[in-house]
Formats: sequence, structure tokens, C-alpha cells
Amino acid sequence: MRRTIAALTALLLAAGTSACASDDGTSADDRPRLAVSGAYVPEPPLADMAAGYLTVANTGKAADELVSATSDIATDVSLHTTTSVGAMKEVKGMAVPAGGRLVLETGGDHLMLMGLKRKPKSGETVTFVLRFATSAPITVRAQVEPAGNRRH
Repeated sequence: MRRTIAALTALLLAAGTSACASDDGTSADDRPRLAVSGAYVPEPPLADMAAGYLTVANTGKAADELVSATSDIATDVSLHTTTSVGAMKEVKGMAVPAGGRLVLETGGDHLMLMGLKRKPKSGETVTFVLRFATSAPITVRAQVEPAGNRRH
């Protein structure tokens, strides 16, 4: 009986230790903790492209990076930033700082949806899957809003 209790105790301790550390030696407390809010897509004026906006908050102690996105209504979704002269530029990633936020907003960083399979209408929902350098993908449902609405 003592051997059984000792074996169970050792097993539970090993399981608890492995749950707290990753393959790279960092604990769960040292990782990014991401949450997405405020996702929306303005109803696009064009039939073949649209923009997506949202905020990624990171309450973790490690930074992460948004590296790609997909959508149920587009054949291609790219990450775009807006330069100081107002030109859009595609980027390979967007930083999500530790203890900070990545804000995608009108006139700034945004998701560019190209090759729309259908033109989204106000009141509908668009689904995004956001992929990060270290965190698991996050699926987001974004409300399609009238073109004149500006949240940020």
C-alpha cells in the first residue's frame, strides 16, 4: 500500500512539474497571455477587398508576434501597416508586447482581406484565425459594421 501511495505521489508531482514548464524551460507564467477584443470589419465599398480591425492584449510576461491570419471570406489575408505618408505597406509580423497591446485600427495597422469570396454585409459575421509566433492560434468572430462607423 505504501508503495502505491508513493508511486501515485511521484506521478502527481511529475505531472505537476511538467505542466509548469515547457520544452524550452520557461514556465507558463513566463509566456504571452493573449486575448482579442473589439474585432470588426467595415462593410467594404469594393467587392474584392476589405479591412479588419481588432485589439490583441497580452497580459503575459513575454512578447509575441502576430505572423499571419486567415478568414472564411477571403482567399488571402495580409498584415498591413500605414506609413507616415499614409501609404499601406505589407509586413511579415506585428509585435504584441509583454504587458501591452497590438491595436489594429482605421488609419493604422490592419488586416487586409483580398480575393473576397463574397462581399460582407452589415450585420453579418466574419471569422478570422490569427496565428502567432509562440502562442496558439486564436479564432475571432468580427461583426460587419456600416462603412461610416469608426471605433478607434
